[in-house]
Amino acid sequence: MSVEHQRLTDCNKSAAPWKKWGPYVSDRQWGTVREDYSPSGDAWDYFTHDQARSRAYRWGEDGIAGVCDDKGRLNLGLVLWNGHDPILKERFFGLTNREGNHGEDVKELYYYLDNTPTHSYQKMLYKYPQREYPYDWLVTENGRRDKHQPEFELMDTGIFDDNRYFDVFVEYAKAGPEDILMLVTAYNRGPDAAPLHLLPQLWFRNEWSWDGNPDVKPWMTQLPDGSVEVVHHKIGRYLFYVDGTPELLFTENESNPRHLWGMNDATGHFKDAFHDKVIYGQHDAVNSQGNGTKLAAHYTRTVPAGQAMQVRIRLTTEEQAKPFANFDATLANRRREADEYYDEMQIELLDQDARSVQRQAFAGMLWSKQFYRYDVRRWIEGDPAEPPVPVGRDHGRNSDWMQLNNAEVISMPDKWEYPWYAAWDLAFHCIPLALVDAEFAKEQLVLLTREWYMQANGQLPAYEWNFGDVNPPVHAWAAWRVFQIDRKQRGDEGDIAFLERVFHKLLLNFTWWVNRKDINQRNIFQGGFLGLDNIGVFDRSSPLPNGASLDQADGTSWMAMYCLNLLRISIELAMHNSVYEDIATKFFEHFLAIAESMTDMAGKGIGLWDEQDEFYYDRMQADGHIYPLRVRSMVGLIPLFAVEVLEPQNMAKLPGFRDRLLWVMKNRPELLALVSRWHVPGAGDRGLLSLLRGHRMKCLLRRMLDETEFLSEFGVRSLSKIHQRRPFVFNCLGEPLSVDYEPAESTSGMFGGNSNWRGPIWFPVNFLIIESLQKFHYYYGDDFKVECPTGSGQYMTILQVSQELTRRLTRLFLRDENGRRAAFGDHEKMQTDPHFRDYLPFFEYFDGDNGRGLGAAHQTGWTGLIAKLLHPRHEEHAQQLPAES
Repeated sequence: MSVEHQRLTDCNKSAAPWKKWGPYVSDRQWGTVREDYSPSGDAWDYFTHDQARSRAYRWGEDGIAGVCDDKGRLNLGLVLWNGHDPILKERFFGLTNREGNHGEDVKELYYYLDNTPTHSYQKMLYKYPQREYPYDWLVTENGRRDKHQPEFELMDTGIFDDNRYFDVFVEYAKAGPEDILMLVTAYNRGPDAAPLHLLPQLWFRNEWSWDGNPDVKPWMTQLPDGSVEVVHHKIGRYLFYVDGTPELLFTENESNPRHLWGMNDATGHFKDAFHDKVIYGQHDAVNSQGNGTKLAAHYTRTVPAGQAMQVRIRLTTEEQAKPFANFDATLANRRREADEYYDEMQIELLDQDARSVQRQAFAGMLWSKQFYRYDVRRWIEGDPAEPPVPVGRDHGRNSDWMQLNNAEVISMPDKWEYPWYAAWDLAFHCIPLALVDAEFAKEQLVLLTREWYMQANGQLPAYEWNFGDVNPPVHAWAAWRVFQIDRKQRGDEGDIAFLERVFHKLLLNFTWWVNRKDINQRNIFQGGFLGLDNIGVFDRSSPLPNGASLDQADGTSWMAMYCLNLLRISIELAMHNSVYEDIATKFFEHFLAIAESMTDMAGKGIGLWDEQDEFYYDRMQADGHIYPLRVRSMVGLIPLFAVEVLEPQNMAKLPGFRDRLLWVMKNRPELLALVSRWHVPGAGDRGLLSLLRGHRMKCLLRRMLDETEFLSEFGVRSLSKIHQRRPFVFNCLGEPLSVDYEPAESTSGMFGGNSNWRGPIWFPVNFLIIESLQKFHYYYGDDFKVECPTGSGQYMTILQVSQELTRRLTRLFLRDENGRRAAFGDHEKMQTDPHFRDYLPFFEYFDGDNGRGLGAAHQTGWTGLIAKLLHPRHEEHAQQLPAES
């Protein structure tokens, strides 16, 4: 067992708090809902990037390469200045939703390179231009472009073309749980010497202004030996040590009323003091008495071409006579221990490029943890020491989520683009996270079902902009998969207590779905948004015109999948407590009812399977008529996800469940035959439960594996390519609404236009397709084959198809035979430059034709599933065996 593995074990047993400090600082706090106190609810305009340097945040903090304690009270990060920018580089810059021609987007180049589960070692890279940062150009050029043009990125400005930039590597190593070493190494990649200011920065989150209680204000003060004493009444005393003789700058983490609101008579030291001091030489902006709630160590140097500047910092609870005596040795040990940890994990992954991709994916997952603070009741009612909130706020955004009070470290989709948790994103995050820290993955799944997150009616919070929106119900699937992964690692019967705990809450959530999203009680679901943004004709978060309703093939299929997930969990629990047999029977029969409605066995004209096209479609009901919406999209492939294999040894242990199954076989054979294959239950045969028997599955796979439809060189597209030449058009109240194939950025403004489900490749649904195919193969075996690709004359087993899809998805990141990575697109510098080609952003989604990375550049959340797909035994993980992993 590696040292890091043992450290993680100790931490998870509460033997040592190795995870108390971690990369929990947001990459963006400005422009978030929780900082928005405007009457209009326009978060982007209420708290802008330009204001962020001068205005204290209410609920969190942001910074570059930031780390903090697990309550976000004390923060450590990096500030830079190249001598030309109008502001210090204190946080990442990006465009707001309206500024970007494809929605909000960070306009920086940074990479998360390494991290261990206890954050004992962390490393990231930030590429900082030596010329003035093109803030205005990025805003004006993106504003000039329309939705038919690509985003204008930082790389497109040419600012890196002649290598006039610094590669700024930031490393953290822990000498102990609360002994943090920070090393900054800035390489001048340019042809000439260039000036650089490095300012490691330590600051307290402002918790004292909002209640008007100065007695709880923490403080920092410079000591005679040059160190800084840091004291907080809740987290205790720390000491901040700097290497060398930098100038120590002090100020307060408080808003500057002079800069923000024109209150020129205001006195004091404010949040933006370092900007005024370093850039404009205003010495009185900082506190000359050497104390405050925010400090920076100001290092400056002209760095020769090809050389580097280094800065060392130590933050610790223990006094150090020689704080940097063992600094280099400790850092080297943590690097080595990180290598040993991943060498142990990747022992069967032999390809070095694949190892690097997987390790960076894990790093992105671990760096994307964030302390998230948001008390909705307090946010809506306002703070005692602040002006009253706008009238009507108690009926506005998220006002029906007053119980929601978040103050935990949470896995984020992306700490700049989406610095807030999202229910279905987080479920996918937990799969790769479970490979490195199963306890954290389990904690995350439990967290979203806790009383201060979940509504009393069972609804899970969706995401910050609208907690009441509806994400696909994948929480049960994630809980089961994390349980499997953890069980394999533990080598025992698994964490039954975790499974039972989350299962009870999921029963409430399932009931909410049934009661709120099956309005006609027909087992056909009107799920709403369901995370697929602009995939359909209509905005699925909004009411349809003239009181119409939308029967969703994806919503109904997600519910069928949910039934089978809960069935599988209840069977596992029933092995330990027979009480759960009845619940297993309940979900078995509910699944049958959904399958019956989807197929229209009752002859009511409401089935979702289209015999003509041999595909599943949504249907709109209006004015007593049913209109099939023949958009050939991922919506029609999601029925594949509802599949479960039941083992005979399990049936033998559950006589009540087995008897009920036999009753259904005898009394409703036509229904059971629709969704299952069985010979004689209990006589040694596996059973298959699925919305798709052999014929329909082959129909869907024929389209899915057709390269003129869904199958791309890099995975399964979200929309069939047939809509490129045959757009779907629906006439609604005299207005033609259309859906056509768009392989890259969206030309629609629906949901802000920053994501697109009309052609690109998305990891989460591709991952579920692959795992579903593995289950089908586990039942059918090698005799069941399909043509892949369709029309090729080449036949594969279902397992081989899943492996082929895995291969195509991994090709997005792995070098091809020419040494190029599809995700980098046509960016020649990214493809060939040795200082770019091996550093990977993990994009939100990918071009359906060429695999170019699109959307959020650091959506390691669900794109981090690449780490799981690169696991040498990934195809074993969906099987229903005791040795599952």
